[in-house]
Amino acid sequence: MSTIIYPTTNLKATETLTLERGDGAYVYDNQGKQYFEALAGLWCTSLGYNNRELIETVNEQVGKLSFSHMFGGKTHQVGMDLADKLTSMVPVENAKVFFGNSGSDANDSHIKMLRYYFNAIGKPEKFKIIARDRAYHGVTVASASLTGLVPNHTHFDLPFEALGILRTDAPHYYRGALAGESEAEFVDRITHNLEQLILKEGADTIAAFIAEPITGASGVIVPPAGYYEKIQAILNKYDILFWADEVITGFGRTGNDFGCTTMNIEKPDMMTLAKQLSSAYMPISAAVIKGDMYEAMIEPSAQVGVFGHGYTYSGHPVSCAVALKTLEIYERDNIFTHAAEIGDYMQKRLREFQDHPLVGEIRGKGMIAAVELVANKQSGEAFNGGAVGGFAMQACQNHGMITRAVAGSSLAFCPPLIIDRAQVDEMIEKFSLGLNDTLDFVTRENLLKN
Repeated sequence: MSTIIYPTTNLKATETLTLERGDGAYVYDNQGKQYFEALAGLWCTSLGYNNRELIETVNEQVGKLSFSHMFGGKTHQVGMDLADKLTSMVPVENAKVFFGNSGSDANDSHIKMLRYYFNAIGKPEKFKIIARDRAYHGVTVASASLTGLVPNHTHFDLPFEALGILRTDAPHYYRGALAGESEAEFVDRITHNLEQLILKEGADTIAAFIAEPITGASGVIVPPAGYYEKIQAILNKYDILFWADEVITGFGRTGNDFGCTTMNIEKPDMMTLAKQLSSAYMPISAAVIKGDMYEAMIEPSAQVGVFGHGYTYSGHPVSCAVALKTLEIYERDNIFTHAAEIGDYMQKRLREFQDHPLVGEIRGKGMIAAVELVANKQSGEAFNGGAVGGFAMQACQNHGMITRAVAGSSLAFCPPLIIDRAQVDEMIEKFSLGLNDTLDFVTRENLLKN
């Protein structure tokens, strides 16, 4: 048993799988068994494993400049080039980029920059942030407070009130709709709830609304048509910033450059990027803000003598070089177009399971999806706890496919963007075997509800 305290793990169930190597869309354990990596690691290895171009980029940059910080006026060309490339891609107006190491710290940085900005323009009372139920935005003290998942809150005593975190409805029609309520009526109701929350709290106290265009860890929730259009209209009405958390949905995952494009989110004021920014070959994140926010921060930083926020590894040159090469590969090889085409096929194949007795809902866009397993197919009643989802995840692993149980009993799919149709078929076959094993399990344990 190692002395590691493992992240996001049942500490009574550690070290159940030891991986040794990866190649393309596959990883191999220490016994030599091959697994299809259906979650791209943690939603992140977009270009797969053992990409020689990225490996050579790491080696070249380490030999050239293995480290340089960005404090006190120092910089390096590869970091500036990456920032310029990102600002040319994102839909944020006159974008400025702050580099970090993970999606969690990028969201943490955003919270600090929001406060800095509103203090700078003389509105210190405007600091509250509206986040949604069942959202995932990270695990630092601040970003975990944005997150809307109970396991990330329990025992941690997070400072929700001190940080000004407000909570509004998750846009999940399957789980949140009232009896007889249409999707349009559902959208009207939950967006009305948002507006009432704003009126109750006071718009002059609310800085931003944060949302994943399509969620990840909460079960790949795809909001109904018209949701974001209504959300944006409300935010614009009350002068509240739209903050798009694109840690999972950025860079081709939904079949477009960003999830904002897929979900008709126009000109977000802030964006959070990580994961597929470097295909996970090196840790890097980006907190992107619109230009007028940055401009307002310049003079206050000069008065203090420093913008007092930053990490040792902000803009690490090796991470920047790998991210820049990753973006080059996306563009050169038309990866986003490929992801859209393969994503359509993947969504079609997954929906073949709609009639399976365990399947309640299948949802997703592009190359991200989830299949929710239910105790009662007619009513949609969920299984209690996470035992069924955990069994299904292990059953798939037994058949040579790694996936992840999210939101209790939903199995997530987020394979590398480079896969082909034959590999989608392979994924579907392995999932089918795992799903049938799970049906046998719930039948034996009498877990189905009539």
